[in-house]
Amino acid sequence: MRFMLVPMLASVAILGGCGGGEPHPKTASTAPAIPVQLATASLQQWPELYEATGTVRARTAAVVSSRIMATVQQVAVQVGDRVREGQLLIALDSQDLDVNVRRAEAAGAEVLSAIPEADSGVAGAKANLDLAESTFQRMQELASKKSISNQEFDEASARLKSAQAAYDMARAKRTQLDSKRAQVQQEIRGAAIVRDYTRLCAPFAGIVTAKSVEPGSMAAPGAPLLTIEREGAYRLEASVDESRLPFVKAGQSVDVALESLDRQLTARVSEIVPSVDAASRAYIVKIDLPAVPNLRSGEFGRARFPMGARNAVTIPLPALVERGQLQSVFAIEDGCARTRLVTTGERGPIGVEVLSGLSEGEKLVSPVPPGLVDGARVEVRQ
Repeated sequence: MRFMLVPMLASVAILGGCGGGEPHPKTASTAPAIPVQLATASLQQWPELYEATGTVRARTAAVVSSRIMATVQQVAVQVGDRVREGQLLIALDSQDLDVNVRRAEAAGAEVLSAIPEADSGVAGAKANLDLAESTFQRMQELASKKSISNQEFDEASARLKSAQAAYDMARAKRTQLDSKRAQVQQEIRGAAIVRDYTRLCAPFAGIVTAKSVEPGSMAAPGAPLLTIEREGAYRLEASVDESRLPFVKAGQSVDVALESLDRQLTARVSEIVPSVDAASRAYIVKIDLPAVPNLRSGEFGRARFPMGARNAVTIPLPALVERGQLQSVFAIEDGCARTRLVTTGERGPIGVEVLSGLSEGEKLVSPVPPGLVDGARVEVRQ
């Protein structure tokens, strides 16, 4: 009987630990319990989100082009340069237009030189008219007294009419000079405006994003030469399926993730393009982005639109153990930590969504202390 007692006691020692039939139960049974904190897998309202992809575009962009046909003399900027409002970007050949301005200015000078002569003519004609009027009045008084002949009276009357006509003609010439002067001034301004078309300046402060011109090339009216985008004013143009459009409203806040910046932003829907793309059956939704350094047009982004909520089993993020592609938690069973493989879904402020491997109400270790292994004895502490 002494020989049979030893193996029986060994069996009791093997089965008495947390590990049951584990190959190293003695270590689990003799090791002290590891203090852990407790968390519960809970059923919570998980927000339902729709993710739409899109491209970052500048809210304000300008394509710089010429209004006239001319040779490019100077290109003062390169792609990537930051420019200020009114800064010279491109200078075109202005020789012919300079000649037009000088010709108009010469015509204006000619008109100005003729004005003093015309004023003198008006003054002389007015003096002759005043004299003729005085003479006519005296002749009229003498004629009423029969002191002069009818011929003398008629001659005085004729001289008055002639003086009046000369005065009217002098005034008309002076008025013509005023009209001519105004016309020439308009021609000078018009020629100067056209000449200014040879200096292409930045319409606003921004950054040069495209350039298709070099010195010596011919600038044609309307042909794109440069593209400028206003910095700090960008938006995400996302493609939203027409079935999801009822959940999108102008003015609503959405979360936007930008791949290049590796960060998430809170943005606002500013516009929903009313037309649908016939090929993709999607609408373009424009989302204004906050000012972010190093943001550029053409970058890829994702917008998440809330679409209600669903029930989901949720655990705290510190309870999740990730080793490569495997995800697990430590469930507490009979005072021991048991590894439980799980499949997770989305992550958010309320925790991690568990799709499979865990049920509501199960107790978990959270956070997971270093060195915790499957089957280890644990002691729950607050």
